[in-house]
Order: sequence, then structure tokens, then C-alpha cells
Amino acid sequence: MSPVLNVTATTTELWNPPAITEVWNTKADARNPAPPPYYNSRLEPRNYLNGPLSTNPATRLRQMLARPGIIVAPGICDGISARCAIEAGFDCLYQSGAATTASRLGQPDLAIATLNDFVGAAEMVCGLDPTMPIIADADTGFGGPTMIARTVTKYARAGVAGLHIEDQVQTKRCGHLLGKQVVSREEFVTRIRAAVLARDSITGGSDFVIIGRTDSAQVLGMDEAIARLKLAADAGADVCFIEGVKTQQLLELTVKTLAPKPVLVNVISGGLTPSFTSKDAEAMGAKIIIFSLASCVPMVHAVRAAMKSLKETGTDFSSAQGMGPREFFEVMGLCEAVYLDSKAGGSAFVSI
Repeated sequence: MSPVLNVTATTTELWNPPAITEVWNTKADARNPAPPPYYNSRLEPRNYLNGPLSTNPATRLRQMLARPGIIVAPGICDGISARCAIEAGFDCLYQSGAATTASRLGQPDLAIATLNDFVGAAEMVCGLDPTMPIIADADTGFGGPTMIARTVTKYARAGVAGLHIEDQVQTKRCGHLLGKQVVSREEFVTRIRAAVLARDSITGGSDFVIIGRTDSAQVLGMDEAIARLKLAADAGADVCFIEGVKTQQLLELTVKTLAPKPVLVNVISGGLTPSFTSKDAEAMGAKIIIFSLASCVPMVHAVRAAMKSLKETGTDFSSAQGMGPREFFEVMGLCEAVYLDSKAGGSAFVSI
């Protein structure tokens, strides 16, 4: 029997009233033909080509996807790295699951962090600049279809612009480690459909971006990986993410085969994918490039050096490089906070 997803709205936390019942068949046979590809006229890219960039981060991300130029999203792991990325002038950020797990829990990327860990991190980052599009890792969606729907809802409420859901098993690992296992095509498609259904059920209509990610290239080969991404696109994924693509030729093939669906590529220094630059990726046709560990790996080097220096010299003077408390807090938004307090009539920080 073909796997069937039955989702019935029962709580206002996840679904709009009235209750919505959808039945999707993820495997076609003579009695049970494949459903037509997902289509939502409201989300057509042409609807996002004109006009100023929206202050809504999800709408803004769709505008960026529809317009020329590659989207470059550095991986951030906490408030400090997010502040530094914003200061550097990036117009999109990536909340890496590996970096979030490391920064919040001090643990490796082995399915240790929970939905609440990820959402808590996202709420903090989104609060720094509510107009900034944040693309967030959602691992496998943290469970079955109902849990995936809850994940989408909570990410959207946190202010995230879009998320990616992958086809690894629940006991997943970083996509650039060996020994990965993936679920069936049918289960992967069910995950994407659950995410799309949840997005489309958000009150008032949502521009939240669903990204389908496959880790199957290293396990089952490129043909299977591309086939899975085609299925994800047909199920409603707005962007396709192939993890661990190993050559320029394979990335170009992926882009060509999936066109016009946008393709995301993930670059990690020392990982499975070559160290493409953003210009390289754009020339190959990729629409989004993320650098997952762009903040947390340099952070390890910097903190290691600072701790070593402190241990050896007994002072942190050289590590501070002339940055005092005020200069540090200015990077964290001190001036904006003091201005707001003063404008509201406060006087507590006049002489700060």
C-alpha cells in the first residue's frame, strides 16, 4: 500500500480554522496516480520582482530569490556572530544547526539539539534585526509530519524567513561527515509536504520559504539526489539544497536539471564541497550560498589563542587588541539602546 499522509487540523496553534484535511499519496501506482505538482499562484516568483524590499523577512527573502544576484548567507552561531555579520553588511544570515548545537550546548552535530534549542536561538537572532532574512536549519523536522508542521509554525512565529528539511534519518549527523543514512523517497516527500501544508495554513498567508535538502548524494549517488530534489520541488519546496556536492560539474548539472527551481549550495572549509567562492557559485548558477561554519570555526581559533595567551601571560591585554567594554558593547547595540531609552524619556544611561 502506498504511504499516505493524513493531516487534520485540530488546534489553532498549527492550523487555521476551519479544519483542513489533506490526503497526499507519495507513491504512484495504477490505482493511485501521482498528484499534480504543487502550485500556489500567490507565491509565483514574478510577484516578487518589483517594488522596494519588504520589511517582512520572509517576503524579503522571496524578493531576493526572484531578483538577480546570488544570496550570500554567512553561518552565525550566537548573538555576537550575528551582530558581526550584520555590521559587515550581509543582507541574509544562516542559522547553522551545527553551529547552534556547538554554541548553545557545546556538543557535536549529531542530532543532540532539540526544536526548542533551535527556536530559542532563532528568536534571539531575529530580534536583533526583524527585517533581516534568516534561513535556519531544521534538521529532519524533529519528527513525523505533525511535528514537522509544528516546527514550521514555531520557526515562522520566531521571525525566521525560511528553513531547510533534510532526508537523513532521525539520528542524523553533519552533512559533511561520513556514514550518513537517509530515509526513503516517500518519507522525504512526506516531510516536505507537511512543511508546505503548515506554511500554507498560517493565518493571512505566509511567504515563509521551504527548502528541501538531500544528503543522499554520498549514500545513493547523484542521480538519486537529483531525483529526490525533483520530487521535493513537485511537493512544494521553494528551493533545492544538495548537500556535499563534490565538483563544479556536479553543481552545474544539479542547477541545470532543476531549473528554474533555485539551488542552494553549502560550503564548509575542509568539508565535502570544494571551497567555492560566492562568485564561483553564482557563475555555476547557484542562487544561495551558505557558509555554515564561517563564524564558529574562527571563534574556536580566536578563543583558543586568547585562553592560551591568558594562561601563559596572566593577562588578557594582548587578546583584547585595544577593545574595552564600551567598544565591545557598541558592537552589541549599545548606542541604539541608549538612544531608545533617552527618546522614551529615560535618564538611567545619560552618562554611560
